[in-house]
Amino acid sequence: MVRAGLTTERLVRAGAELADEVGFDQVTVSALARRFAVKVASLYSHLKNSQDLKTRIALLALEEMADRAADALAGRAGKDALAAFADVYRDYARRHPGRYAAARYPLDPETAAASAGPRHSQLTRAILRGYDLAEPDQTHAVRLLGSVFHGYVSLESAGGFSHSAPDSQESWTRILDALDSLLRNWPTP
Repeated sequence: MVRAGLTTERLVRAGAELADEVGFDQVTVSALARRFAVKVASLYSHLKNSQDLKTRIALLALEEMADRAADALAGRAGKDALAAFADVYRDYARRHPGRYAAARYPLDPETAAASAGPRHSQLTRAILRGYDLAEPDQTHAVRLLGSVFHGYVSLESAGGFSHSAPDSQESWTRILDALDSLLRNWPTP
């Protein structure tokens, strides 16, 4: 008998909350069962295994971030759009560290293609239209932005900038200024 109130969606959301509390690597079906005070076996009618749970949390995180990014970009262009987009990732990582880590979880190609991952690329490309970059430079710029945003957020969340001046917010602002300048003056081969 399935415990009343347990659904796949509820379990995935609880798994995402657990990831934010204890870290994405610590999320398992067993940990989730303990959270609901049920036997592990009772969750298997909703989830295949811990990998399935982690994949579903990753999909949730990608969707949440894409929705936030789309909202932040509405009506913006150029540097304003670039900064709004970057801030979505940084703010999401601060508020939801486990979910942010989940968004980097490796997905199989079919799952990745059906996820919100391609929306992230489309949103980045929408920003880049304001910088008039043609292919393949647009793809290079998408990769650059993703690398800078993720790298900065990862280092900052690990405490990498907490022991030196200037403040990490000042660096973030300067980095966004530098990216805007680079994108406006993209080097030609």
